[in-house]
Amino acid sequence: MSTSVWRVPGMRPLLSMSFLGFCGYAALLPVAPLWAVRGGADEAGAGLVNGVFMLFTVLTQLLVPTALRRFGWGPVMAAGMLLLGVPSLLHLLSNDLWPTLALSAVRGMGFGVLTVTGSAVVADLVPTSQRGRAIGVYGLAIASTQVGLLPAAPWVAEALGFWVVFGLGALPVVGAPAALTLARHLHSQPAVEDTGDRAPYLRMVRPMLLLLGVTLAGGALITFTAQMSSSSALTVGGLLLFSLTAAVSRWRMGALADRAGPRRFVWPLVLLSAVGMVLIAWSVRDPAVTATAALLGGMAVVGVAYGGLQNLTMLITFAAVTRRHFSQASAVWNIGFDTGTGLGSVLVGLVAAGTSFSTAMMVVAGTSLATLPLALVRSRPARR
Repeated sequence: MSTSVWRVPGMRPLLSMSFLGFCGYAALLPVAPLWAVRGGADEAGAGLVNGVFMLFTVLTQLLVPTALRRFGWGPVMAAGMLLLGVPSLLHLLSNDLWPTLALSAVRGMGFGVLTVTGSAVVADLVPTSQRGRAIGVYGLAIASTQVGLLPAAPWVAEALGFWVVFGLGALPVVGAPAALTLARHLHSQPAVEDTGDRAPYLRMVRPMLLLLGVTLAGGALITFTAQMSSSSALTVGGLLLFSLTAAVSRWRMGALADRAGPRRFVWPLVLLSAVGMVLIAWSVRDPAVTATAALLGGMAVVGVAYGGLQNLTMLITFAAVTRRHFSQASAVWNIGFDTGTGLGSVLVGLVAAGTSFSTAMMVVAGTSLATLPLALVRSRPARR
């Protein structure tokens, strides 16, 4: 009888580290752009805040496998938590755009470490037959932070003060000891190997592009819902629906994929993502009056696709490689996730500044739909 994934050695410190780290990520993702707007930035400048954060996340993700070989899991993971958490408090010193961008860059470095190491570890801790469930549990720990903080953080910043949110953004610092504890559990796990053979990167491109399409939509909504909605209560409700449906979808999709395989669920979720973004585009066509039902429905639909495709594309990516290439597979998957999130922020900011948020949402819908042919391609698993 297989052990419950909740009880696998190393899972609890992994979940603690991930929960605290993603608390810092979720608290500032919608609020750091608002902080820049408070300092005088326009829509394009606000979009750059998360764009720079994700750029440095991706650049760091490229280096994490090498850093793990050179310095080891414990020091790298603990350093990542500190880089993600400490700069949050420094935002209080200035709301000018350039200091905000600089601190976003440092936080992005920490987030790059957290994302690559976390998903590589969860894939390695459990057997293949339980990987979907383990990724679902890991995703639940991550997504649960977004259920509470993504919708609440903008309201907390306006009602209680930005300093409260920046305090929440420093929570990753508390997770550094959990990172060191997790590293001790990894001593019996395969190390990151430098075997000389190259990881099969071409096999990982398709799930990465599928993930990029849906996270572009997610990044747009996380960054700009507060600015394109005509009501703060509607913003909170929309982001709550988005993050809640994403959390449940990412969690439950793992068990479904373990039983039936991930492929059959991918293309319907791609379609849902595009349909949801069209609904949202229609809901914000009048900047003064947002269509409540359409916005909430669109946010819920995109949330289902956003959470489900995260789980499925991660499964497909790890199935494409052997165990010794898990760190590279994790880096590629996270690059897709964070590139999409960053592009969603920058692209929508630029399009909205020149046209409208409604037009920008339609552009995102078209981009998501363009990945549908990739969802219909049958992938080939790696030989073990």
